[in-house]
Amino acid sequence: MSAQHPVLAGKHVRLEPLERRHIPGLVAAAGQDLALYQWSAVPQGLPAMAQYVDTALAWHEAGSALAFATVRVGDGAVIGSSRFFDIERWPWPAGHSGASRGGPDGCEIGYTWLTATAIRTAANTEAKLLMLTHAFEVWGVHRVCFHTDARNQRSRAALTRLGARFEGILRAHRLAADLKPRDSARFSIIVAEWPQLRRGLNEKLKPAA
Repeated sequence: MSAQHPVLAGKHVRLEPLERRHIPGLVAAAGQDLALYQWSAVPQGLPAMAQYVDTALAWHEAGSALAFATVRVGDGAVIGSSRFFDIERWPWPAGHSGASRGGPDGCEIGYTWLTATAIRTAANTEAKLLMLTHAFEVWGVHRVCFHTDARNQRSRAALTRLGARFEGILRAHRLAADLKPRDSARFSIIVAEWPQLRRGLNEKLKPAA
């Protein structure tokens, strides 16, 4: 796999570059408990999931996103998906050290969902650790941000536990899963916060004594 879209491998999950071969597994994962996705636009059925994957691949070709299938290491099952998107490269002036950087300057992590049996397991924590490590330590970004429906208390609590900083509410920011203008709760992590946050995530992944 190219350096531009690597496999991110952990002990519990492996983030594989999203491909059409993942579609059947994604359909099965998304269909376990529809109530989980009240505030998230998780496709249901083969046609909708195929369109979801094709859109992610088109964004990849345009250089604005990198999407992953979340695969459980233990049995190879597809258990969800996540992606980097809104990948930013700032307009540094010629000659500035920022202009010679190989990676992007900022990005968002989103389109994240897990199947019902993976909720409250190590899968989400490790997937976030893998993606944030790639963003801050391989790309060298200055900031990673997250947005969630302001009504989604479960997601907001998870981002707070992750260590992301709540920045505020963006009103009528995006189309919601219920097809209404969505107020988004915005969270972010900046590079100065990353070392402490990384230690916290690694602690959470340690087996209980």
